[in-house]
Parts: sequence; structure tokens; C-alpha cells
Amino acid sequence: MRQDSSSADSRVVLATTTPLGEAGVGHGDATVTLPAVPTLEAGRALPRARARLASDRRAGRIALGALLLGALIVTAFATAHPNTLVPTSNRSFPLWEAGPLHYIDKALPNDWRALQIGFSVIVVAMLIAYLVVLQSVRTLSMRTIAIFALAAHAILLLSPPGQLTDLFNYLGYARLGGLHHLNPYTHVIAEEIHDPVFRFTTWHHLHSPYGPLFTALTYPLALMSLPAAYWTLKTITVLLSLAFIALVWYCARRLGRDPRFAVLFVAANPIFLMYAIPAFHNDFFMLVPSTAAVALLLARRDRSAGAILMLAVAVKFTAILLLPFLLIGVRLPQRRRRILEGAAVGAIPLIAMSLALFGFSIPNLQDQSTLLTPFSIPNLTGLVIGVGGGAPGLLRLGTVALVVAVALLIRHRGDWLSGAGWATFALIASLAWLVPWYVVWLLPLAALGSSLRLRRMALWLTVFLVIAFIPATGMVLYPAGLNPLGTPVGYASQALQKKLEQ
Repeated sequence: MRQDSSSADSRVVLATTTPLGEAGVGHGDATVTLPAVPTLEAGRALPRARARLASDRRAGRIALGALLLGALIVTAFATAHPNTLVPTSNRSFPLWEAGPLHYIDKALPNDWRALQIGFSVIVVAMLIAYLVVLQSVRTLSMRTIAIFALAAHAILLLSPPGQLTDLFNYLGYARLGGLHHLNPYTHVIAEEIHDPVFRFTTWHHLHSPYGPLFTALTYPLALMSLPAAYWTLKTITVLLSLAFIALVWYCARRLGRDPRFAVLFVAANPIFLMYAIPAFHNDFFMLVPSTAAVALLLARRDRSAGAILMLAVAVKFTAILLLPFLLIGVRLPQRRRRILEGAAVGAIPLIAMSLALFGFSIPNLQDQSTLLTPFSIPNLTGLVIGVGGGAPGLLRLGTVALVVAVALLIRHRGDWLSGAGWATFALIASLAWLVPWYVVWLLPLAALGSSLRLRRMALWLTVFLVIAFIPATGMVLYPAGLNPLGTPVGYASQALQKKLEQ
């Protein structure tokens, strides 16, 4: 993966290929300009259509409206009945989980196949609307974009957790430690079988894979009733998502970029809207401090940048990838030293907290790192080269390739934000357990960096993940006998997953 730090983005006024030295980079009052908008076509195909979209003041607003409408339709159907859009609803779907829209949406149909197809069509339509928005960004005001972001979050807050059940697993581990006084790194949710949260959870025999800071932050939720904890965690997650978007806006302003593109590149992404927010994943607990570290570095608050990055690392260890690129982003040795000092000072209380609460136990990343999802890059690569999918040797080779790629990016010392983005892309490509919302790790770095190639790659990854994970894909492939996990390593992964869920 070669970093593109050339002049491909000629319309960027303050390119981040310049390290943050004594002169500083990107003040808030700098002239802002819109970065080159990436497209999925090769060369200059469809230039007239793109030109019309770029100048049509209605196109962008209609596309934003379509995104909101798609979110509203999915939320309405998800709340109406126990259905395929909410995985655990067939076991239990109380009114406090369904949310207030349940009372007005009971008349909606509830056919399993129709819902699967309908959800797939809506997500693909939202993907098209997203591409239109990116082409029309020059016609949209920041006020319109802010209203869109607030409306989308308000709608999705009303949705029950969609696609996966991670939110209830978070609460399961929280109650395991905060209420039952069992270390979630050495005990499993199956040990609280009589707790009301148990019937909503899935990973019953998986030791917690979540970072110590996130786990500790969820402990107070165990002191609440389950409905109160559920809505509290949902609300906090949505607020963190908004804070994340605000930080992207701030960083774009500091870099001298037009923040409209950066915000929409993240906030209008269909995976962000349909998989990240309404599933209420803990990635926002990591993305807020990691993006804040970038913002603090741009504001020349180096020690604070290093310290707050450690908060992200204590939520998800993968955030450590950003640290070497923060060091590349500054020229002066004393600034690099301040970043490392801040990281050390920030890490000390977090390590002490982890030892006090969990002893020498660490998150269980081993089990999850050996599980396969059908369309993870290692599994598809293994199928293509004829080794039977994501074999253990291939996964180890992917880890080595990730280390080499990051080392080369660090050595290249180009645009540090784009370098961090390419490293993040390499990480996503190396994961055996790939889920769609991981693309959100990449989006802010692609939006803020100077590499047009990286933005294009983020778009292609979005398209790939949409197609791979919409229900219609499985409905077409599996009846035709095309099962990406239909190999010995795939069957072994499914057996392990079933064991961890029992």
C-alpha cells in the first residue's frame, strides 16, 4: 500500500504534507477550499453528469433528504414488531427496547423476506445518495449539513440495536463486573444466566474483548435498571457520534479545508448511518479521543494530544496506530518529546486503573482474531489463491504484512494524516473478523488527509462492505451454493463462534 502524498490533490490550500513545525499549520481564519472530490469512475467518465450534480442546488438537498428518509423507514420497521432487523427480537422484544415509535408503527408489515430485501434496497439507495451528496457538496451550506446530522442522529436514537447485539453484550459485561463482582476478562456472561440481560446477549462464553477504560466506564450502568442502562448507553453513544463529527469539522477548519466535505464524507456515509450509529457500537468511545488527539496536535497542544490518545488506546488498542503518525506530524524534536511525555503521563493512571479493577487480566482479543466473517479480506484472499479461506498461516502473514506496511508508511514520512489513513486501511484489510462499521475508523483520516487515492479507497471499501453485508447478497449466494465459509477453516470458525455463543 503506497502512500499518495503527491500533488494529486492540487486544490488543497494547506496540505498536511508539511510537518507541524514552529510556523504551525492551518489556523481557523485561513482561507478554506474544498478538496478534490473522489469518484468511483476511472479517468473522466460521466463528466457531464458530475458537472450537473456539482452545480444543481437541488441535488444535494434531495440526496440528504433521501438519506434521512432511508434512516426513518428502517427505524420505523425495526421498532414495529419482532423482526429480522433486530437479531434478538425473536426471543424478547419489550417495549422499552422497541422505543416510542413502536406505538405508531404496529400496522407495518413484518414479512421476513420482504424486510431483508427492503433493507438491502434502502442501503444501496443510500449509497447512491451518498455519492450524489459528495458531488453536490459545494451547493450545501454548513447549516444544512448540521441540520441533517442532528436529524439523522435524532431518528437513529429511536432505533433498537440493529444487525448485531453488541450493545447488550456491553451491558452484560458491565453487569458481570459492576453488579456481580466478577472480572469480565476471566469470567463470561453465561455465569450471570439469571440476570435479566442474559436473554438479550449473544457472546455467552467469550471473555470480554473490550478495553479496560470502556469496561470501567460501563460499570455504573450496572447500578441502573436494564431499560435505564439501555437508553443511557444509547444516548451517550449518539452524543459521542455527534462529538466525533464536530471534531472532524474542527480539524478541517484548522487545516484550512472546507469542513463541509469532511463532515459529509463521514456523516452521510450509509455504513455510518445504517450500521455504526443504530447498532450503538463502542467505536465512538475510541474515535472521539483519537480524533481529539489530531485536533489537539493541530492546536499545538502536544502533551494533551499524546495523553488523550491513550484514552482511545484504552478503549481499543488498535488506536495506537495513530501515535507514530502524530510524531511524524511535527518537525521539532521537542514537540515529539512532548507528545511522548503526554502519552506516558496519560498511560500511567489508565494502567493503574486497569490493575486495580482487573489485575493482570487483559482483553480477550485472541478468540475474536481467529474468527472469520465470510467477506473479510483474508478469507476472500485465501479462497482466491486456493488455501481454503482464512487459514491460520494466511492470517499470520496478514499480520506481518500489516507491520511491514506501517513501517514503510512511517519511513516514507509524507502527509501524516494520509499515512495514518493508509495504516488504518491496512489494519482493516488484515482483519479476519471484518464488520462494516470498521470503515468509520478510516473515514475521518481519508477526509482530512491530502491523498485523493485514500479517499477513493475509502469509497471503494464502503461500496464493498455495503454489497458484502446487505442481506440480499447472502440470499443470492447461499442458495446457489456459494458460501465463503464453506471450507474446513470456515467450518472451524463457525464451530468456535457457536461455542462462544452457547
